[in-house]
Amino acid sequence: MIKVLIVDDHQMVRFGTRRLLEDESGLQIVGEASSGEEAIEAVDALNPQVVLMDVQMPGIGGLEATRRCLRIAPDVKVIALSMHDGEPFPSKLFEAGAKGYVSKRSDPEELILAIRKVMAGQRYISTDIAQNLALRPFAEVQQSPFEQLSGREMQIALMVIRGMGAAEMGKKLILSPKTVNSYRYRIFEKLDIKNDVELTKLAIQHGLLETESVA
Repeated sequence: MIKVLIVDDHQMVRFGTRRLLEDESGLQIVGEASSGEEAIEAVDALNPQVVLMDVQMPGIGGLEATRRCLRIAPDVKVIALSMHDGEPFPSKLFEAGAKGYVSKRSDPEELILAIRKVMAGQRYISTDIAQNLALRPFAEVQQSPFEQLSGREMQIALMVIRGMGAAEMGKKLILSPKTVNSYRYRIFEKLDIKNDVELTKLAIQHGLLETESVA
């Protein structure tokens, strides 16, 4: 029996995912979490084998939660779930240790396949996302400038976009406000922008906020 933890800040998404997986033989839902912080506590308390991790959530978000869950339980298999089917999210989640990345637009059967694949020791990425990534070198559209950010820089950029201050970010990421601000200015420099407003505009332009409410 594969023990699964569902992590998503939307109750309806958790409910739908639970209903889908409960009907599948060999899978057991051991718990749910509505934030990255709750996910970390649940991994420690419930010992799931697979974590279905929403990418964008309030607080530390799915990227940082993936890192911390794997520090607690190195063998847990994290499958990232998101409405975002392009970079920089897939690469950042895999760099953080995720074993799978599945689009929320995928057929339900693909999520079940992803769970079985990662439990068999393989990586899994949704077919539509894999195709998009394979075609990226030939795409005429501009690639996302956010791809050049490190995982930590990406995490802080997302927090800035959500309106979090340096003190709050530092508390959640266990960093000093000074260190957080150093990351912020490094992000501005890499993206060739001057402030938080320009960062938010750039995020909207490249789709990072377009579907955040459901991602």
